[in-house]
Amino acid sequence: MKVNSAEIVISAVRPNQYPESNLPEFALAGRSNVGKSSFINKMLNRKSLARTSSKPGKTQTLNFYLINEMLHFVDVPGYGYAKVSKSEREAWGKMIETYITSREQLKAMLLIVDLRHPPSKDDVMMYDFLKHYGIPVIIIATKADKIPKSKVAKAFEDYKRNP
Repeated sequence: MKVNSAEIVISAVRPNQYPESNLPEFALAGRSNVGKSSFINKMLNRKSLARTSSKPGKTQTLNFYLINEMLHFVDVPGYGYAKVSKSEREAWGKMIETYITSREQLKAMLLIVDLRHPPSKDDVMMYDFLKHYGIPVIIIATKADKIPKSKVAKAFEDYKRNP
């Protein structure tokens, strides 16, 4: 699909802030700094629509992006390491859980993983959580360019065995 238009619609923290739309939504989950926002920018051929940072925890809300007036990408806060308080991480977790378990427009979750590392406990927990709720999961591996070509096949095998 050629992307002709892409814009951020809203940054939400509660269901009453979600867009009032029946458009399908595809959300992106992954640990902090795995490249979710960079992936959105790459997919949409935009340099800085989704804000990126080298500092973990930059995304702190559910960011809804309208693509070609046809669908939404939803960038969610990362799990795992971020320099925020435990209570703030717990609030993000609840916000994400509420979105995933209650949003009928959610059609699939893109689980973004760093191919340089085997699946983390958090990656496996998120995958199992999504499967439990019947949410289709598409695993996207990032940072393959950062590992030697001779190790790429093994890294993919690790994810096939332990999604």
